[in-house]
Amino acid sequence: MTTGLHILFWVAAVGSTTATIYCGMVLVAAVRFWLRRRRELRVAADFLPALSVLKPLHGTEAGMERNLETFFEQDYPEFELLFCARFESDEGLKLARAVGERYPGVKAGYVTCGDPMPKFHNAKVYSLAKLDSVAKNDLYVTSDADVRVEKDYLLRLAQTLKDPHVGLASCLYLGTAVTEGRAAAGFATQLDAVGKSVEMTSGVLVAEMVDGMKFALGATMATRRKSFQAVGGFNELGQFYADDFVLGNRLAAQGTGVVLATHIIRLMVQDSPFWLSFRNQLRWMQSTRRSRPWGHLGSGLTFAMPFGLLGLLWGLMSGHALIGFIWLAAMVVNRWLQAYAILTVLCDPERLYGTLIYPLRDVLGSVLWVASYGGENFYYRGKVYRLKHGGRVESTE
Repeated sequence: MTTGLHILFWVAAVGSTTATIYCGMVLVAAVRFWLRRRRELRVAADFLPALSVLKPLHGTEAGMERNLETFFEQDYPEFELLFCARFESDEGLKLARAVGERYPGVKAGYVTCGDPMPKFHNAKVYSLAKLDSVAKNDLYVTSDADVRVEKDYLLRLAQTLKDPHVGLASCLYLGTAVTEGRAAAGFATQLDAVGKSVEMTSGVLVAEMVDGMKFALGATMATRRKSFQAVGGFNELGQFYADDFVLGNRLAAQGTGVVLATHIIRLMVQDSPFWLSFRNQLRWMQSTRRSRPWGHLGSGLTFAMPFGLLGLLWGLMSGHALIGFIWLAAMVVNRWLQAYAILTVLCDPERLYGTLIYPLRDVLGSVLWVASYGGENFYYRGKVYRLKHGGRVESTE
């Protein structure tokens, strides 16, 4: 063999080995989470404090009406729903009001915050600061507009705050393509959704198993009013793109309990053309690279399909085509095992289809990982921002 083929072989072999080890860790972590979830579901949910649910809004999108309805339909004794947008003319705020009129028995408030101040490059945190100022309760549940939940959502999240030493709890989420008004979402959207389910959940469960929860997932969080102030307040958090990671990371560093709830929510993924889906996913990859540079670098060795393709290439070039095809097939099975385990834990009713297409998502994920090292600028809601060291964000204007 030539030197080039030797290098190709060892790169493929090392990557395939690390990806297989990672897959094994995911399987163990998934079983561990599933057993904990079963135990917690058998425990009486008897902690019922008053809650303030904080929901920042910015515009509207397909499926959002149903998302909002699920929050008004909560089976929980005492809570208030608080919505914040920049202006009264915001379509998302108008929709929230319209939905709220159909649930007169639910306490709901609607406020505006105006355009973010210069130091608040994270508009979501700016909205949370406004909601914090009007919330009546000291225990919060925050959630994004693209979250859809079951009726026991608040009941389950409230239990995570029963321990006074816990300052924040996050939820895993099942990525779900929005199909309201259409037969099926596009394939790019389906890959995005299964990536949010499998790739994200795998990383979270392994990290929680190995090192404990030292971060938060911002799609929804159960937290305390004082937790925001303990990490520097909204003024500080508003300087970061991944404010959820910073909040959880700093609380954990202070010794405050940060936990992973066993309740599962749905994260609704908009049907988008491939280029837009790719750009949105790349933005999150870039944020992760800045927030956790070494962890993000190491995550390149968790992908399996790129190394399987390299193994196939080695086989074809070295005259061992059969070995190359077996190598690639082994990596496909590797990703099928990972996807099926995670989608089963997330109770995905379409787990078989998600499992089938996940190897393709693994290829796309590796491309996104490589692309995340290509620059520090990203586009979001009509503006271009620059990611700085540690995940701080600033406007390029």
